[in-house]
Amino acid sequence: MNIIFMGTPDFAKKNLEAIYKAGHNIVGVVTNPDRPKGRGMKLLPSEVKQFALEKGLKIYQPLKIKKNQEFLEEIKQLNPDVICVVAYGTILPKSILEIPKYGCINVHASLLPKYRGAAPIQWAVLNGDKTTGVTTMYMDKGMDTGDIILKEEVEIGQNETTGELWDRLAKIGGELLVKTLEQIEKGTAPRQKQGENFTIAPMLSKEMAKIDWKTKTAQEIKNLVRGLNPIMGAYTYLNGKKIKFWKVDIVEDLDVALETTIDSIKNGTILVSDQKQGLFIKTKQGILKVLEIQGENARRMPIEDFLRGNQIQKFEVFCDKRGDPFCHKQK
Repeated sequence: MNIIFMGTPDFAKKNLEAIYKAGHNIVGVVTNPDRPKGRGMKLLPSEVKQFALEKGLKIYQPLKIKKNQEFLEEIKQLNPDVICVVAYGTILPKSILEIPKYGCINVHASLLPKYRGAAPIQWAVLNGDKTTGVTTMYMDKGMDTGDIILKEEVEIGQNETTGELWDRLAKIGGELLVKTLEQIEKGTAPRQKQGENFTIAPMLSKEMAKIDWKTKTAQEIKNLVRGLNPIMGAYTYLNGKKIKFWKVDIVEDLDVALETTIDSIKNGTILVSDQKQGLFIKTKQGILKVLEIQGENARRMPIEDFLRGNQIQKFEVFCDKRGDPFCHKQK
């Protein structure tokens, strides 16, 4: 079959690599225009473009695809049997959906109809889900609403981060895409309507990365930290400085002399700060143990290295913003 591949990030690149290795005839690769990145804001190609360049595949980088007649004609001339779309980032117009003989198919990183939208992997971790997966589907004019072809379910590890799950699902997605193309070519691909019990998984915002010590449990905070690793990190403030947490765990009890009942202590209060023992924080329910941390204008590091160079006192309080009176040291 003649295949056009559309995608941009490394998740998409691994899918493109899978169908390339499977021997499919990739007649064109469509990816986003090069973007400025890094301190020098140098224009850099997407992961998909880099792979396409290495393999000598024909590359298209339109600024837009809707109402772009020139691009539409280029796609028609490639005469694709199928268009594979993986994390391209734009809903395809009807004019493109109707071009390929077998339609356009999408690899989506959730078990549809759950988590339609831009960030299904992140929200599965943020919500503390135990399972997720990958779905291939026929595309239609809606956002992730097309008929399902194949699914593969996986368990989410209790300490697994978005980055770790992303890498696992990218590999699974590539394998599932190869199976899907084989079945489409043989005429044996199933087609199942989606149910209506779905959740929208929108793009993440910087505001949601702030840790809410006043109302969130240790498990909820841990899910936030896992879900935002490595995207942006969950953050809080201590003594007027911004602190990011990258890895944390939960302990239900802590054998330490507090000189008061733990219920009378503010959420966000440091119960233990010691290079050998670590950093432990009281939450609404449960105690959070910090494993990897990042100080303001510093690099990520294990908590023992951080405590070696930073003085953090027992009963100091993490808070939501700089200068928050909630941050006052617990008496």
